[in-house]
Amino acid sequence: MKPLTLIALGLCALQAAAAPYVPASGAQVIETLPRRSDPGQQELLRMRARLAANPKDPATAAALARRYIAIGRGASDPRYNGYAQAALAPWWTQPAPPTEVRILRATLNQSTHRYAEALADLEAVTKAAPGEPQAWLTRATVQTVVGDYGGATASCARLSSLADELVATTCLANTASITGRLAPSIRLLDAIHLRGAGAPAELRAWSLTLLAELCERHGDAAGAEARYRQALAISPDDGYLLGAYADFLLVQERPREVTALLRDHGRVDPLLLRHALALKLGGESPAQLADARRELAARFDAALRRGDSVHQREQARYELHLRGDTAAALALAKKNWAVQKEPADARLLLEAALAARDIAAARPVLRWMADTGFEDRQAAALAARLGKAS
Repeated sequence: MKPLTLIALGLCALQAAAAPYVPASGAQVIETLPRRSDPGQQELLRMRARLAANPKDPATAAALARRYIAIGRGASDPRYNGYAQAALAPWWTQPAPPTEVRILRATLNQSTHRYAEALADLEAVTKAAPGEPQAWLTRATVQTVVGDYGGATASCARLSSLADELVATTCLANTASITGRLAPSIRLLDAIHLRGAGAPAELRAWSLTLLAELCERHGDAAGAEARYRQALAISPDDGYLLGAYADFLLVQERPREVTALLRDHGRVDPLLLRHALALKLGGESPAQLADARRELAARFDAALRRGDSVHQREQARYELHLRGDTAAALALAKKNWAVQKEPADARLLLEAALAARDIAAARPVLRWMADTGFEDRQAAALAARLGKAS
């Protein structure tokens, strides 16, 4: 079985900030750069030198791109996705680049919600090189996001003979949990983790994050928190994990823990949003909240002017909870649902429809819940409130 060098799930959390940050004064520390003597930075320098010496070698470029993506995920720094794309620049627009480049192009397109482009590349790779486990995993991830659960299940099944048991099981559990098998998915992942301690750290953190989310959807707050903390102990700066745990803490009404968790991650839009939501919930730092709101407004405005729709989920939450513009929030939530159908997207559209008192707007999600057998305590509570309001 081939080891995976890149995790596809969760990369959507790493989006570039949409507007430059302007410090309040020249004395303000914006960022502490890594030391050039750091072993990781030394390795990057060597990899860049190898690519500079042979810029047309796809294997060298792909290795550097994978390294950039891994660093960006580990440091919750979205800029590294851009560095990865730059490393692949000679092949980026080619209709049929080398396999390793094509997989990475699909992964980066997935992270910016270019799902059709990602699936086109992955379809080509799985036909030409069916033994590539990363292609099947990324394909299953995208298929789940867009609501192709049959396709996702088939893609996950192909992993059983190509990747670690933990990878194949987590892939299947992700899809099964949405299609009416939430409790069995939790039990299966728990069993795998009991005997999967030897799996690579990044795989365990990814799988534990999903397990925490499933426990949360099942209403097991204690189980969810335990898994989130296990994952954070392995990968403390993972952007997707930080956002998921912050959302859990917000639901639990523990805003101070959110602000402490996200204090140093304001560069990433989704994490800045959650920091602002925690400041509002805590009600203790109005000046910081005002600064965060202004920064988010600038970033969303810049994204709108660029025609960037990646942040629709975050912008809908911003409009709903920080600006109180329910009409704008609902419009964004509906556009977001048309693109991706993850549990968070379903909850968002239900919440926005309820706030706007537009029951009809919630019907696509309500039908989706009924058709798939989707289980989620928060979504079920929102659906019940919508039923009472109709």
